[in-house]
Amino acid sequence: MLQLDQVSFSFKTNSAGTVAASTKSKTPLVLRDICITLAQGKIAGVMGESGCGKSTLLNLIYGLLQAQKGTISWQGKELKGADHFLVPGHSMMKYVPQEYNLMPYTSVFENVGEHLSIQRDDRSRRINELLDVVEMGGFAQRKVKTLSGGQKQRVAIAKALAQEPQLLLLDEPFSHVDNFRKNDLRRRLFSYLKKQGISAMIATHDRDDVLSFTDELIIMKNGAVQDHRATIEVYEKPRDFYTAALFSEVNLIPANFFQNKKERLAYPHELHLSRTGKAATVIKTYFKGDHYLMQCDCDGLELWVRSDIDNTLSTTIKLSLSAD
Repeated sequence: MLQLDQVSFSFKTNSAGTVAASTKSKTPLVLRDICITLAQGKIAGVMGESGCGKSTLLNLIYGLLQAQKGTISWQGKELKGADHFLVPGHSMMKYVPQEYNLMPYTSVFENVGEHLSIQRDDRSRRINELLDVVEMGGFAQRKVKTLSGGQKQRVAIAKALAQEPQLLLLDEPFSHVDNFRKNDLRRRLFSYLKKQGISAMIATHDRDDVLSFTDELIIMKNGAVQDHRATIEVYEKPRDFYTAALFSEVNLIPANFFQNKKERLAYPHELHLSRTGKAATVIKTYFKGDHYLMQCDCDGLELWVRSDIDNTLSTTIKLSLSAD
C-alpha cells in the first residue's frame, strides 16, 4: 500500500539563479498537503492541467525529490526521500519518466535485461515476455538509438517491469506512441499489471489512458488534490467545471434553463435534439469521426452538443437536457 500524508513540496532559486528542490523554502508550494492512499493491485490515474504537479508528485513518491513536509510510506514503512539516499527509488518501485532513461548504444534486449542477473535461468524468457507485452518482440536486437520516440517509450516500460515491481509509476507513458498501436498497448499493459497484482500510478492528459483502465482517479489543480474517487464516479459526477473539462467540452447549465432545478454540468452527449426542446442556433460543427460536435447559441448561452448528423451553419434546432 502507498500512502501520502499531508505531503508538501516547493522549489527554491539559489544565488546563481538555479531552481533547486527545497525542504525549507518559503517560495510558493508546488504541491500542497497531498493525502493519497493506493491499495496494492489498484491502478490510479493522475490528471490535471500542465503545471499542476503531476510529474512532481511521481518524482516525490519515487524519491527523486524530498518532501518539504509530510510523509510518504510504502507497505507501512516511511520513504525518506532524496536527502537521505544517493541512489533514489525503492527496490519494489519502478518509475518510467518521459525521458526514457535508456542506454542508446546497446540493444533493446540488453536494455530490458540491464538489471536482471545473467545467472537467472529464465532471463531470456523474461525479457522476451515483456517485449511481447509492449509489442517490441521483433526489435530485440535493434540498437535503442535507432528507435522512434514511441518505440523507446515501450522499451522503457518493459525495462521497468523486468524486475517485477510492486508499484509502477508512469509519466505520460503513451504520449509518443502511434494511435493505431496505443489502444492495443494500453490493453496489453494494464491487463498484465492486473494479472500480476502490480499497483500503478499514471500521470496523463489523455482521458483514454484512464477511463477504461484505472480503478481510481486523482484530479490535481494548482498543486493540490481536487478530487480522488473511483474513475467512473469522477467522470459521471464531476464536482466542478475544471474536472469535467479534463474529459471533454462541458456545459455549465444555469438552474431552470431547461428542466433542471439547480445549476448543472453537462457533457455534449447529455444534450439532445428534440421536437419540443429549447430553440438554439448552430454556430459551427466539428467532424469527430463517429459524430459531430456542434457549437450552439441558446438564448445567449454557448452550448456544446453531440450530434450524429451534420447540421448546416445557422440552422435552428431544439435541445433538451438528459434527466439527472
